[in-house]
Amino acid sequence: MRRFDDASPMSTPPYEFSWQSEDIDTLNALLRGEISAAETYDLAISKVEGRSTAEELRRIRDEHHAAMSMLRDRVRANGGEPAESSGAWGTFAMMVTGTALALGTKSVLGALQQGEEHGISAYQKAVNAELSSDSRTLIEAELLPFCRQHVSLLEQMKTTGS
Repeated sequence: MRRFDDASPMSTPPYEFSWQSEDIDTLNALLRGEISAAETYDLAISKVEGRSTAEELRRIRDEHHAAMSMLRDRVRANGGEPAESSGAWGTFAMMVTGTALALGTKSVLGALQQGEEHGISAYQKAVNAELSSDSRTLIEAELLPFCRQHVSLLEQMKTTGS
């Protein structure tokens, strides 16, 4: 009779690898979203340069860069290769933001807020998926709070006309 503690290929539970694989896939999807967010903020900042809005948008963009770094680290910790581009979602987000830019600052802030709300939804979906406790903690303690703060700040900026 074989036991899991025997030194054999059967000693590692078969679900362990798929859990890491699930983490890698989910974390890379979230990473692509963060890359898209940073690219979108770069575009928005270029259009509002010289206004007080630009400084606030830079701060939010920098927090997306920090989130990208944290997600890359988690993907590597799980033995994966981090995503390098935003993919199709990034192209769509840039198109929406580009259209909003033609309509003015308030439209840009609204488009950015919608992107942040999409990010919150993606993070909440990830938390409800089967993830390792380390990945879940990163999302709940670090990444979700960032997005929620961004939504509040963008809402305030829209209201005050910044």
